[in-house]
Amino acid sequence: MTSLDHFLITGRFSLPSSSLLLSNIDARTMERVKQLAGHFRPTGLAALERKNPDDVVVTMAIRSPLCKARKGGFRDARTDELLLEMYKHSIAQSKIDPKLVGDICVGTVLTSDAMYAARSAALAAGFPETTPVQVVNRFCSSGLMAVSTIANQIRSGAIEVGLAVGVESMSENPDKGGPEQSELISCNPASRDCKERMGWTSENVAVEFNVTREEQDAFAAESFQKAERAQNLGYFKDEIVPFAVFQKDPKTGEKRQVIVTEDDGIRHGTTKEGLGKIRPAFPQWGNSTTTGGNASQITDGAAAVLLMTRRKAEELGLTILAKYVITTVAGLAPRIMGIGPIYAIPKALSLAGITIDDVDLFEINEAFASQCVYCIKALKLPVEKTYLSPLLRATGARQVATGLNELHRRKGKVLVTSMCIGTGMGAAAVFLRE
Repeated sequence: MTSLDHFLITGRFSLPSSSLLLSNIDARTMERVKQLAGHFRPTGLAALERKNPDDVVVTMAIRSPLCKARKGGFRDARTDELLLEMYKHSIAQSKIDPKLVGDICVGTVLTSDAMYAARSAALAAGFPETTPVQVVNRFCSSGLMAVSTIANQIRSGAIEVGLAVGVESMSENPDKGGPEQSELISCNPASRDCKERMGWTSENVAVEFNVTREEQDAFAAESFQKAERAQNLGYFKDEIVPFAVFQKDPKTGEKRQVIVTEDDGIRHGTTKEGLGKIRPAFPQWGNSTTTGGNASQITDGAAAVLLMTRRKAEELGLTILAKYVITTVAGLAPRIMGIGPIYAIPKALSLAGITIDDVDLFEINEAFASQCVYCIKALKLPVEKTYLSPLLRATGARQVATGLNELHRRKGKVLVTSMCIGTGMGAAAVFLRE
């Protein structure tokens, strides 16, 4: 079989010494090969499972506990302090010399002067001065965008190893909504909607897609119950690293160091009936079905994902957790931003060359029960394949850590993690467990 024959069958060239060399293929044949390349590119799960030294792989995915803003374990911790702890754990857990990290990308949304915090905390944690740092912000997908940025740098050959981090302290930086707009912008209805509060978008989704209060409370109750069970059974222990932070004594104001080891936002004993008694959070909008019980809390926390080429991971003798496949983003009307996953997930599946049936675990952020309920309905996701994480404002890198941990526990193969994004976007990514 010639190299050309092999290509037409498999989509790849094989060039043993006895084969026809590319340099000997005439121009007309080569042009035909180029035309056929896209048509014969291998697709499907079998294609994803093929291993290549240039694959981008994950060798570490960890997160902090997730704590209630202003009330939880990180209420007195600054963003740069959370970053410092996350960096320290990344160095300790990665099992590599930190000087090998070619770049660090930090996803954060509300942090003021984020670049200063990201770079200075990295140096304080022990990364050398030669390790560069960058910051990315695409709202709730920022942590995932950090993962995608590092993966693309590795894939392009710019670096071999990179660290993606997501961090947010909503205690230090509360969400105040969108800024005032110039009249040149606010005259456009969609532009004007970009600055509206997320609660408004939740009510819009509930009204437009007929998601009832009862459906939302039932979904939220099930989510809390599953999170409670997972916490009690220790499912999160393999992804959570303990965080040492300072807390102020409420009486004396003195600071003392504490070790936070668990999420503190899971409401134990939650029932649909109990959630049904909670007053609407936004009575001025829609059907007033969104409450503090069926919407995500405001949260403090951080997560980190270490990526590198398969070649480098094997050279260093590291355990490969998963292969990174693709990240996609999609845009939609800002007024219904919560349904972003219904556009991003099919796009990711298409580019990965797989279908819903190939996926073992879908993970969608639970910003509001209204949007999550509708996304699951619209995509017709199998309930048994949909992971209901606790109702926490935690996305991006954190979902990668939780999703891969749960995928491993289930002994599944394919993870699709997705989230809605403020101002009207959605993101999704595909990972393949080794």
